Amino acid sequence: MTNKLNLNNLTKSEEDYLKALFQLLIEGNSPKVGNNQLAEYLKVSPASTNNMIKKLKAKAYVVSEKYGKLDLTEEGKSIAVRLIRKHRLWETFLCNYLNFTWDEVHEVAEQLEHVKSRKLVNELDRFMDYPKKDPHGELIPSADGDYSVLPKVMLSSLSEGDVCKLEAVNDGSVNFLKYVSEIGLVLSSEIKVLEIREFDKSIRIEFNNVVETVTRKFADNVFVKKIT
Repeated sequence: MTNKLNLNNLTKSEEDYLKALFQLLIEGNSPKVGNNQLAEYLKVSPASTNNMIKKLKAKAYVVSEKYGKLDLTEEGKSIAVRLIRKHRLWETFLCNYLNFTWDEVHEVAEQLEHVKSRKLVNELDRFMDYPKKDPHGELIPSADGDYSVLPKVMLSSLSEGDVCKLEAVNDGSVNFLKYVSEIGLVLSSEIKVLEIREFDKSIRIEFNNVVETVTRKFADNVFVKKIT
């Protein structure tokens, strides 16, 4: 017998595992995820991950295949999408209505995404007039569970002379988001690649009449849409 998305039977930790597994599988475009990979992503021990996976398998949210590769059942995926939807809606609300900056919202939204009330989340969505993207440029899943991933074109993949528009940023690091803000980049900023240095693959870029040199690591975490 399945759980029919009874979110009340899940702990916060169980929800965190389902969302993390979904992000590795879908957003990370990984065919299957191993126990150690999931443990590393969540920064917990493999033993803790193994125990949690056993619980989630017993609740029919996770399945494991040969050699321990993990996957989500359809119910597991649906729960993960609901968590991501709540997370991104709360980030949007905090940024747009409560004066939080984009480097401050992630940690708070991590707490708020575990609120169980569907009505609250749907009313939050309606109050904000159904936003399509969160403050970091990621698409917000619909109330029906429709989930899409924006094509991720890294700034580091472009060539000298290319012009692009900033579409999204990796929201996983507070320090990274602070740095993006400090140099003056915002979503929709137009960026021109002036030079790619052979020695360390650092990139000299121009935006808003400012010239800045950024590292390869920075460019790997900035996602753009090529214009020319």
